[in-house]
Amino acid sequence: MTLQSETQPAAQDRQASAAQHLSDLIGFDTVSRNGNRPLIDHMAAFLEGLGARITILPDETGAKANLVAAFGPEGVAGVVWSGHTDVVPADEPEWQSDPFTAEIRDGKLYGRGACDMKGFAACAMAVAPQLAAAQLSRPVYFCFSFDEEVGCLGAPAIARHLAALPVPPEFAIIGEPSMMELVTGQKGKIAMRAHVTGTSGHSSFAPEHVNAVEYAARAIAMISERGKRYETEGPFDHDFTVPHATMLATMIEGGVATNVTPESCSFTFELRSIAGMDPEADMAELLARIETEVGAEMSAKTAGTGIAFEQIFSYPPMGEARNTAGFARYAQLMPEAWGGKVSYGSEGGIFELIGGIPSVIVGPGSIEQAHKPNEFVALDQLDACVAFLEGVVAELSTVPTEAQS
Repeated sequence: MTLQSETQPAAQDRQASAAQHLSDLIGFDTVSRNGNRPLIDHMAAFLEGLGARITILPDETGAKANLVAAFGPEGVAGVVWSGHTDVVPADEPEWQSDPFTAEIRDGKLYGRGACDMKGFAACAMAVAPQLAAAQLSRPVYFCFSFDEEVGCLGAPAIARHLAALPVPPEFAIIGEPSMMELVTGQKGKIAMRAHVTGTSGHSSFAPEHVNAVEYAARAIAMISERGKRYETEGPFDHDFTVPHATMLATMIEGGVATNVTPESCSFTFELRSIAGMDPEADMAELLARIETEVGAEMSAKTAGTGIAFEQIFSYPPMGEARNTAGFARYAQLMPEAWGGKVSYGSEGGIFELIGGIPSVIVGPGSIEQAHKPNEFVALDQLDACVAFLEGVVAELSTVPTEAQS
């Protein structure tokens, strides 16, 4: 694919290399409802051609896959460069250009996934030739996943693969858009769906029925009340813009007509947690209360009615990595600007929990552009990211002292 641009920078310019890689990646429609295998195969072929050790971790269908590509020596702790390859849909009519054809306007590269987060993948690919040519003292692992946008579904397999290595990585850089500021924490999330089963009939006989919508409303009120307790009781971490956990209902559907008592209702709700909590225990306690105070009343009135819950997905919060040995090795390379902690999700918590790999977020572009029509990343952000990754390569290209090894 040839990048559409108002200007053509010099072929050797680092920005041009990253922009061209990003153009190629945007050209793959990897909306989560689709497969990502063509993009993964494209990245794998490029990196394998440079000498990387390639591992493909497919899902059960084979249409989606994770990529792990390793440069450098084995048998020593290395660093992970991590991102996801799936993107959110681009169905909005407000798009001013084809969302799957990259276009440069006014110093910005537009396209679905430009910042979230194919931009980081493109920068890593732009630096890969330098990795291949360097005499690395430690390995670098390119780790690119599927289905992050629908619940971080691919990343656990990568974390397990890395944890099973003879010497696992000691640190991970997650390239989510942070305007190239250092982000040192991220909230976790549990997404739930409730199915409320009642009984139906003519609404004029409502007392004889079990109104699924009304009982759902009672359950939602309990969810809201639990969310308000987080606001007042904590725990708190004031490095977050919202310094506590949040819980709320997000979608609801039920009923068939204005004169029919609703037999069924479903709703979704979420808990966003911070490090130091036990979110699974909090959720289990809430569901038990709802069953005791709402579900039991329903089934006592009519057998077979009640509320059933299913977990849609969950991912853990990402804790503080700055006090770890892995972070210390790369601390002098980290951006001076600190972006605090963020409420959006990333795969950093999964690397930490499953792989035992402390993680931070550093990536090009702004989260404010993610999931919107006319998504873009500024070209100078790509340049800054490439320079940052080149710094990691330079650091790993030096012969370690005994104290560093």
